[in-house]
Amino acid sequence: MTEPYEELLNGEWHLRLGPGERHERICNRLHDTIRASIANFASSQLLAPRTKIQLNAHHAVRPDLALLTTANQKLWLAVEVVSSDDHKCDTVLKKQVYEDVRVPRLWMVDPRYDNVEVYHSSQYGLILKTILACDDVLADSLLPEFQLSLRELFAIG
Repeated sequence: MTEPYEELLNGEWHLRLGPGERHERICNRLHDTIRASIANFASSQLLAPRTKIQLNAHHAVRPDLALLTTANQKLWLAVEVVSSDDHKCDTVLKKQVYEDVRVPRLWMVDPRYDNVEVYHSSQYGLILKTILACDDVLADSLLPEFQLSLRELFAIG
């Protein structure tokens, strides 16, 4: 388990528990696959897991995976691996923050159910585009070289 950390959500500090082993394996698989898929793209920067991102005066998040645009350092993909012990911050509070600041892409990776919810930003807020599970493959048109099967993502070993 990694160390606990804090996030500022809606002006309030929230102490988050350090992620467990399975959470970290999933996070590492995502990082490895994204890193390889953006190697030829100078327009995106992958941050280390849970790097602090100050979105504004009321919100400082630490996504499990974050891609920034290189030109303006804006967050365009946030990935949250939901922690079973502490899921409200990810599934309710942070999802609302990402919607409020209009993050273009949000993936909610849920090891409790081995599924991924994919959200896209719109003029009306975040829209659930799909829920992936079982034999589905996680991909995104903004990451043309990225593909990761959910079986591989959630593999136990």
